[in-house]
Amino acid sequence: MSTAFNCPFSRRSFLLASGGLLSSLALPSRGARADAISVSRLVTASGLAHLVGAKYPATDVWAFNGSVPGPVVRFRQGEPTRILVENRLDEGTTVHWHGIRLPNAMDGVPGLTQPLIEPGKTFTYEFTPPDAGTFWYHPHADSLQQLGRGLAGAVVVEEREPVVVDRDLLWLLSDWRLTPDAQIAPGFGNAMEAGMSGRIGNTVTLNGAVSAEQPARAGERVRLRLVNGALARIMALRFEGHHPVVVAIDGQPCDPHEPEGGRILLGPAMRVDLILDMQGEPGHRYRVVDEFYDGLAYRLTQFVYDEKSPLRAHPLEAPLRLPRNPLPEPDLANADRYELALQGGMMGGMGGGMGSMGGMGSMGGMGGMGGMGGGGMMGMGGMMGMGQGAAWAINGMSMTGDGHAGMTPAIILQRGRSVVLTLRNETAWWHPMHLHGHSFRVLTRNSVPVPHQQWGDTVLVQPRETVEVAFVADNPGDWMLHCHVTDHQVAGLMTVLRVA
Repeated sequence: MSTAFNCPFSRRSFLLASGGLLSSLALPSRGARADAISVSRLVTASGLAHLVGAKYPATDVWAFNGSVPGPVVRFRQGEPTRILVENRLDEGTTVHWHGIRLPNAMDGVPGLTQPLIEPGKTFTYEFTPPDAGTFWYHPHADSLQQLGRGLAGAVVVEEREPVVVDRDLLWLLSDWRLTPDAQIAPGFGNAMEAGMSGRIGNTVTLNGAVSAEQPARAGERVRLRLVNGALARIMALRFEGHHPVVVAIDGQPCDPHEPEGGRILLGPAMRVDLILDMQGEPGHRYRVVDEFYDGLAYRLTQFVYDEKSPLRAHPLEAPLRLPRNPLPEPDLANADRYELALQGGMMGGMGGGMGSMGGMGSMGGMGGMGGMGGGGMMGMGGMMGMGQGAAWAINGMSMTGDGHAGMTPAIILQRGRSVVLTLRNETAWWHPMHLHGHSFRVLTRNSVPVPHQQWGDTVLVQPRETVEVAFVADNPGDWMLHCHVTDHQVAGLMTVLRVA
């Protein structure tokens, strides 16, 4: 597909993206050891970004340090850091350090863990990242607009010993709904979209621009860090002509393995680290295709091999396995067990047409575009907590917005205890469920054990699926648990777990 966007929007053009930036962001090589505390500064402000090429106007965005995405923030594992955030927006904001196990006061949820950073004010985040890996940062205030207008950036926490690769690349994927003049379309918080798939855009960027090319050389080994920073778009990436090996999920190393069906599944907020041995032919091109939505596949980017002879005749013999992070292992035999039911949303006539991993069946009602049938609101029996603007609930209770003071915890966990949490999706929609302050082991899907020792902080739960996760509740405080389809979160699919 060559066009970035079309207007008026058809259902197909509304959902199809035009691709992602091919010139990926190469992480700089490690320099001399920094001071005892590394210090960074982030400034939030309005700005301009060239998302879709020179023939279109620049897009009005909200940005960290004037760029979309914001700068890659680099930490060293186990070393303290300090980040000063200055707010030059006309509304309050915060920064949530997604996936990093940090003190509760540094988690960036307004009211619950800190006050809003009001316009013209600053806030200093201080913590020591215990885990190496790929994480990201974004606001947790007015999330639909602030994230949807560009406020996001990647975090790389470097291993104590460098991983042996030829290149270390990072691709932050974003999804935008743009008008024909390349401006961000209004309509954040549309109630119909909130009850379905959320705000899915018509333009996908990677590192802030639409695709061109990704240079490659035969024989090289690449570590590719994928970050899905979209409001709602789920992605299933297929690397034509290559065999990517998954080595980490949400920053946490796993058993190296090729993905099921050859596709990398990325829900909003999820990250996957890949090892790619570039075994393509010199001078050839190989597409990277996103084919999550049935019948709506598009080329995200393509690897373009130069004409040089291969860097090496055979792949590197260096091990693929990453060093484990210091995560406490849950005691499953003696764990406390809880269940949370995900409820609500529009049925949209979807019925049993939902596809399995990577497909959406009939696509009825996707992106708020038609196909509603007569489904209406799903019956939620006993949903006493449903208030105005709520379309979703957890165990019958809805928490809307971005977090606030006085939120009653759904579960109180005893500090230091192992926990098995069952997430039962009673809805017709996919939900990437994110837990703040902890990483969890994904145990089972519909009672089938999950292989490869997979940990995460965001787990993508299919329609009608039940997922079990386990963790040690070792980080005290009130922690958000919510769907990272942002429309779902602000429309009620959010709760609090207290560790005391």
